[in-house]
Amino acid sequence: MPRFAPFAGLRYDPARFAPDDVTAPPYDVLSPADRAALVARDPHNAVLVDLPVEQDGPDRYDAAGARLRAWQAEGVLVQDPTPELTAYRMTTTDDLGRPVATLGVLGALELSRPGEGQILPHEHTTPKAKSDRLDLLRGTRANLSAIWGLSLAPGLTALLPADEAPFQSWTDEDGTLHETWRIADPAAIRAIGDAIGGAPLVIADGHHRYETSLAYRDERRTADGGAAGAAESTLCYVVELSDEQLTVRPIHRLVHGFAGDDLAERLGALPGAAVVGTATADEVADGRVLVRLDELDAVAVVGADGTATLVHLDPARHPELDDLDSARVAAALEELGPHELHYQHGTDRAQAAVRAGEADWAILIRPVTVAAIEANAHTGHRMPPKSTFFHPKPRTGIVFRLLD
Repeated sequence: MPRFAPFAGLRYDPARFAPDDVTAPPYDVLSPADRAALVARDPHNAVLVDLPVEQDGPDRYDAAGARLRAWQAEGVLVQDPTPELTAYRMTTTDDLGRPVATLGVLGALELSRPGEGQILPHEHTTPKAKSDRLDLLRGTRANLSAIWGLSLAPGLTALLPADEAPFQSWTDEDGTLHETWRIADPAAIRAIGDAIGGAPLVIADGHHRYETSLAYRDERRTADGGAAGAAESTLCYVVELSDEQLTVRPIHRLVHGFAGDDLAERLGALPGAAVVGTATADEVADGRVLVRLDELDAVAVVGADGTATLVHLDPARHPELDDLDSARVAAALEELGPHELHYQHGTDRAQAAVRAGEADWAILIRPVTVAAIEANAHTGHRMPPKSTFFHPKPRTGIVFRLLD
């Protein structure tokens, strides 16, 4: 079973730095403009070490490591005196405007490959260069951003000290409230570790970073002639797999191909499928279309004018597939012919991509349920790539984990 342990973290000096100035969203959701805005907010923002850019030169990863060490020497970053865990809660609103919260814990998760232990991927990954994250690990010798794990251990949430006054609390640029609690009590650490170690854990977000951590572990084992020390584990944010703790949003499909056709009409002509309605551009932009999709058991095909045609795809057409829109859309498009897929969360962003000519069509899908994620976890099946978008995203810079 997965081993989850405390570590002596590296944190921004709370007397000098406010977390809303120095923490950052995950590197893979940031645009160049987002990065520039974070750097302008504070020249010590975590994005400077977590997201080196090509303009920094070919040694940018080593430079990120040098910057991290310089911040330590200057007292910008201070190491915990003893190993700790960090409870972390994010509170926001869902697509319908209702308050939702995710409470989990940051610690060191022992690495294992699929089949070696009880750490399980929950969806297939898309081809993606992993050299960037591996080069960053080599240059910084630190875990900078946490992967996200879902624990099948019931009762984990109740072990976290969220009823106490938080160590830090701030609201980010999107209006999400972030709160952290430092856990140093040995009995509390033991109880949390026992709970997480007593049940399988599913990788929810950060599959590529997890695979990169495994590659780096193996490099260190070879170089060190044995165990890889701190690199045997990786920084992980663990949340109990339950409806109360998770907000899952869909990742929509941007389709390149079928430009001369009416894609909705072609999908609706497939056996068992049918066009079942339409949605206005405003309904697409503000997300109301997702309610219609639930009502009609449909997906939505968005064209260049921003409006959508709603299409029901027959689940009986491919009984071997998971009961997911992502799986049915992939199978349906495969039947229609050659195409390329890209992925975009947010109905408004998917719509904007089509209107700007960045894609021929967008297909909006419904979010995966927590029950479906749990069912797949128990069976070991993987969902299609980019089936889930967990929201909100943990910030980078709450705590770093050194690997030396």
